[in-house]
Amino acid sequence: MPRLGTLLRDARRRGARTRRVRGAQRGSVTAEVAVVLPALVVLLALLLATAHVGTVQLRLEEAARAGAREVMRGESSASVQQTVQRLAGDTAVAQVASDGQWTTVEVRARVEGPLVELVDIELRASASGRKEDDG
Repeated sequence: MPRLGTLLRDARRRGARTRRVRGAQRGSVTAEVAVVLPALVVLLALLLATAHVGTVQLRLEEAARAGAREVMRGESSASVQQTVQRLAGDTAVAQVASDGQWTTVEVRARVEGPLVELVDIELRASASGRKEDDG
């Protein structure tokens, strides 16, 4: 039968070995997080940039519709440009084209933002309408 001193010594060795394994596992988890964290930050930045581009596109579409409504009511080009810039931002430019009874307002703007400026994206939106009759 093993002696008590031998049993205690074996138990201490097993405990020390278990602590070393656990410490090594903790270190590997830290290394995995260090590798994955930059990828998660880049993914989050791309998601935010995509959402920003989508928001700018929606603003351009609303500005084009508002500009087309003004043209259909007979407002001036300066008034249309002011409305477009108020809704889509100061960098937005409106172009009005008429074809008989139908008028089209096209709005263009470059997307500005920390990550988006690297790609140099220009968005467009247009809206058409028929001029109202005065009678």
